[in-house]
Amino acid sequence: MARIILFGGHGKVALLTEPILAGRGDEITAVIRNPDHEDAVRAAGATPVVADIEQLDVDALAELISGHDAIVWSAGAGGGNPARTIAVDQDAAIRTMDAALQTGVTRYVMVSYFNASREHGIDPENAFYHYAEAKASADTYLRHSSLQWTILGPSGLTLEKPTGRIDAHAAESGTVSRGNVARVIAAVLADDSTIHHTITFNDGDEPISEAVKHGVPA
Repeated sequence: MARIILFGGHGKVALLTEPILAGRGDEITAVIRNPDHEDAVRAAGATPVVADIEQLDVDALAELISGHDAIVWSAGAGGGNPARTIAVDQDAAIRTMDAALQTGVTRYVMVSYFNASREHGIDPENAFYHYAEAKASADTYLRHSSLQWTILGPSGLTLEKPTGRIDAHAAESGTVSRGNVARVIAAVLADDSTIHHTITFNDGDEPISEAVKHGVPA
């Protein structure tokens, strides 16, 4: 049994992840911004904690993280507002990494996206540009930290029924069900061989438990 704190606890992927973790006996703290979402999070098997991560400093985040065994970052500003995208997807994410180091909770799973990198090539006029910049900065900061990190790069998200199988070798982004992303999160948390690996994936044919072992090492 592990104690896991999940940032972005009411997101679509998070609400699919929480029952998987709870079902195997883990204890999940789901950090949410809107108190109206508490019941949904409880129904998914997690304990809700209402906190505005955009506003919390490192010390306050450390208080939230303390006592857990692992961190999952699945939060995001949701796009549309460049300043808030940078504030949440980059700055708040980085503060949780610093807080994790402060508390000694070193296992950290980042949910990013398939083509996240400094060389993302997105036109600055594109609405996706600020998100791409934020994720690249957060991922880079995490890779250069001393945390026991795994970065997940799912492709385009769908609401298709999860198959439990992915393709972690694809050169190009395709699609993947949110349910499969949830299963990948659960799998890497239980598999220390995924530490210091980036795993990009589409839906595919390989069982998730095997596919996650083939990530790209740091």
